[in-house]
Amino acid sequence: MIEDPELRELFRIESGEHLQRLSEGLLRLEEAPDDKTALEEVFRRVHSLKGASRMLGLPDIQSVAHHFEDILGKAARDEISLSSAIIDVMYHCLDAVKKLVNEALTGEASGVSVVDVLSLLKQETPLCGKKSPTEDHPMPEDAVPEHNTDQDPPSGGEAERRPSPSPVAEDLSPSASFPARTHNDPFVIETVRVETRKLDLLMTQAGELVVAKLRIAQRLAEMEEIIGKWEALAGEIRGSRTRSGDLQAVAGRFAPFLERLKSALYDDSARLDSVVAILDEEIRAIRLLPLATVFTLFPRMVREISREQAKEAHLIVEGGETTADKHILEEMKDPLMHIIRNAIDHGIETPVERERGGKLRMGTIRLTAARTPANIIIEVADDGRGLDTEAIRRSARKIHRWRDEELDAMPLEEVRSLIFVSGLSTSSFVSDLSGRGVGLDVVRRNVERLKGEVAVESAPGGGCTIRIKLPITLATARVLIVSAGSVRYALPVEYVVKSYPLPKREIFTIEGHKAVIFDNRAISVVRLAELLKIRRTDFAAGSGATEQIEIIREEETVPCIIIDAGDERIGLLVDELLDEQEFVLKPQSSIMTHIRDISGATILGTGEVCMVLNPREIAVTLRRRGGQVSHDAPIEEAERKRIILLAEDSITTRTQMKRILDGAGYEVVAAVDGADAFARLGTCSFDAIVSDICMPNMDGLTLTRKVRQEKKYSELPVILVTMLASDEDKRKGLEAGANAYITKPAFDQKLLLDTLRRLV
Repeated sequence: MIEDPELRELFRIESGEHLQRLSEGLLRLEEAPDDKTALEEVFRRVHSLKGASRMLGLPDIQSVAHHFEDILGKAARDEISLSSAIIDVMYHCLDAVKKLVNEALTGEASGVSVVDVLSLLKQETPLCGKKSPTEDHPMPEDAVPEHNTDQDPPSGGEAERRPSPSPVAEDLSPSASFPARTHNDPFVIETVRVETRKLDLLMTQAGELVVAKLRIAQRLAEMEEIIGKWEALAGEIRGSRTRSGDLQAVAGRFAPFLERLKSALYDDSARLDSVVAILDEEIRAIRLLPLATVFTLFPRMVREISREQAKEAHLIVEGGETTADKHILEEMKDPLMHIIRNAIDHGIETPVERERGGKLRMGTIRLTAARTPANIIIEVADDGRGLDTEAIRRSARKIHRWRDEELDAMPLEEVRSLIFVSGLSTSSFVSDLSGRGVGLDVVRRNVERLKGEVAVESAPGGGCTIRIKLPITLATARVLIVSAGSVRYALPVEYVVKSYPLPKREIFTIEGHKAVIFDNRAISVVRLAELLKIRRTDFAAGSGATEQIEIIREEETVPCIIIDAGDERIGLLVDELLDEQEFVLKPQSSIMTHIRDISGATILGTGEVCMVLNPREIAVTLRRRGGQVSHDAPIEEAERKRIILLAEDSITTRTQMKRILDGAGYEVVAAVDGADAFARLGTCSFDAIVSDICMPNMDGLTLTRKVRQEKKYSELPVILVTMLASDEDKRKGLEAGANAYITKPAFDQKLLLDTLRRLV
């Protein structure tokens, strides 16, 4: 293992690129052995890999690369020709080098016998045939190929362990100690190449962001200074008999300063918005990689599987320059691999069958990609036999997921889509390639996890096309915000079929669980709060709360969301449908990976952390419970503090009232004015509002009226605490919708607390 961490990381990146380009180059050489450009590229890659291995003291990789280089050098001098047989050997040796590289990077034993690898490489002359001026003097079968004098000599110890070459290379397969090629290795893009101009732009914008941050910090310091001066001045005013004219003069001195501060804050905020928008756009662009990063993995796979199946198939790749998010590329490797495997195994006929049907002996698989303004479209099309819908129906009957009459009446388009169902396979033989019914199920699951869609088209004898539609980026997503048990949750909109007020009289019981009729089918419904085991917090404790839950009138409705969880639809009953918005996707924390029914979290516009639901896991949870969820049973009342929203512009009064409420056992959320209070109203479930009247931006009367205009807050208690003590002022408070009016000259904490206990 390479000991130096920095050198190890550099070798990981360099060797990975060399090995990928070598694999592509060998495929080009097999198709066009006389392609000198491809030969020079492969030779250069091997030479670079050998040099890096020698520098890092990796003699096994160096030895294999050296012999690999010998063969390419002879091909370049037209001493040998590169047949399919020698390409096979070189591919196997390339796989061995990958194992040796991994050993150097991780310290894990490769299991590679370098002796066997070198023995295989030394058989290149009898395999390929020697090009000589006369065919009367071929190279003896037991001759050892001569190394180029201009190449590096073998590393120390190589001569001693060099085996005698085999006289005949009848079996090209690697020995038991030779690593077998697998296409199921995890595909992870660990490095991304970025143009320096993009990094320069990001650095510039990052610098602007730092400047904006410092400016805003300065504004905050200035704001603190103003508050301090104002509080000191307010104390002096309260302790003196200042005339109203003097108060106006004081206000006049402060007004211009506050106006300048407000203007500066607006400018800083606008600049910060601009910088953040540019950074967001550029960082998203950096994550976009060409699909060729994935597509280059498949030509060799098609070659190998076709030969294993005694078929002839050719892969045509188009649109590899189309870019997509890095995560999409990583997740699409396995689905595309399964689709292409199926195209060879089930679609492409044998050469004899194709000729009998008037087709070319060699089948064609076409892998294409294109980009629309909103999506990436990937298609895999073959010119094989097409889908056998009757065979699909027979296989569907075997797994007992549908009744015979359902399958017989099923439209052809829906029958074709059954190939994506787990456990369904039309193959009569189970092998490592097919027959287990798991391949195309992986396609559907991965595509849906990427918030995409998959569809299939086919005609008998006319081939099959599988079309995948994916979002361009996964950085953002749209969600439906709902409330359940006074907790807010986000539900990805792509799973939502319909959201509507469901009359409770339409809920019925079938086979022991609640259900409703939707699209002429009975589907299970469940209260989301009960499914997630949330304690109810939106009713006061006592017998009245229980009665309020238990009494269900015929005309009552409950918000219902019909979700499509793949194989089934489910109705989720929630307390309230709040909003639909776009949010930035955050990587899921390792702390949350074990939490059932949750796929991650996001931050709402209010600053509140909101859990993102996983509809598929919700379906599994409901299925495990047998769908037996009682919607009419009372939900356990949680013991909790009552939450008070306090709106007061004076920091002194605000602090004093907050201490009073805290001491009485209430949880207090403070707001600096009416506008701030109204904005905070949606952040959690408040039990009451305590507000001053005279406040900037929005006064207490306006706040009360706006609260009463919202149906969901129509019963929320509002208590006005103010210096305004006239009967006219009290009348205005009553008309605005306040539940109580307490004047500050008569204020004492007992009156406020008694009022709260009566109303909350």
